Amino acid sequence: MNTDTLTRSFGRRIAVFALVGSAACIAAFATADPPTATPSTPAVTKSFQLPPANEDGWIPLFNGKNLDGWVYKETGAELGEDPKGTVTVEDGILKFDYSNWDEFKGRFGHLHHVVPFDRYRMRIVYRFVGDQVTGGPGWAYRNSGIMVHGQDPASMRKDQDFPVSIEVQLLGGGGQGERPTGNLCTPGTNVELDEKLVTRHCTNSTSGTYHGDGWVTAEVEVLGNDEIVHIVEGKEVLRYQRPQLDPNDADAKMLMQQRKGDVMLDRGWISLQGESHPVEFKVVEIRPLPSKADAAKPE
Repeated sequence: MNTDTLTRSFGRRIAVFALVGSAACIAAFATADPPTATPSTPAVTKSFQLPPANEDGWIPLFNGKNLDGWVYKETGAELGEDPKGTVTVEDGILKFDYSNWDEFKGRFGHLHHVVPFDRYRMRIVYRFVGDQVTGGPGWAYRNSGIMVHGQDPASMRKDQDFPVSIEVQLLGGGGQGERPTGNLCTPGTNVELDEKLVTRHCTNSTSGTYHGDGWVTAEVEVLGNDEIVHIVEGKEVLRYQRPQLDPNDADAKMLMQQRKGDVMLDRGWISLQGESHPVEFKVVEIRPLPSKADAAKPE
């Protein structure tokens, strides 16, 4: 694989980025690699340094020009391959574009940022456009997501559909009826809600429905293993606690072996999801939050 040819459209393959061991190459608030399965992709091919924060403390994860700092993983393909040139950057917009696809065939895609995080607030501005590709599941119509506390993308199986992660599900309305966004889905994970373990796959938020192709702002506040909060257009729509691995999920079991049985998730990788409907992102940014110990200190 030629790892020196990251282009605006990825071509047919994209460069593989990996986090190097030195903390100097990433921002001070990014954590060390959480325990994961042994990576299937070989060694570091390129280091990556986060850009500086703006005056409000936000750091752009998407620079509006190219996909520096991101790596794509599609079901059935190796990490770093983009067989149909699905992920593109055009006019400052990051796109999951299915115009080169004849049929979906269950090839779910995730664009992973190469730096893992633990406590932060993330903000994206997204919209759904166009038509779903032929063969996409009915539930995947106008459907995407922000995956947080995800497994190392290098540890994903070649034929794995979704990273083990917590998903902030993004949905668009179909023109009529209610279809909230900012929901929770849990591939390989569980959470606690109102002090009770929740094992169902998805939980709806209290957000409104967003029909059409207008831009929507979604945020997620991630506080390690303590709490995760979903926010849509400035309003809190869902809150839950103690994200954890699901011991009944095969991929999660593999991660648990590496973690010596520990199921609690307090950090991980972020990814954006492609599930067969074209989706666009014009803002992807993150703001670090104090560590748990620092937050507890009196001012």
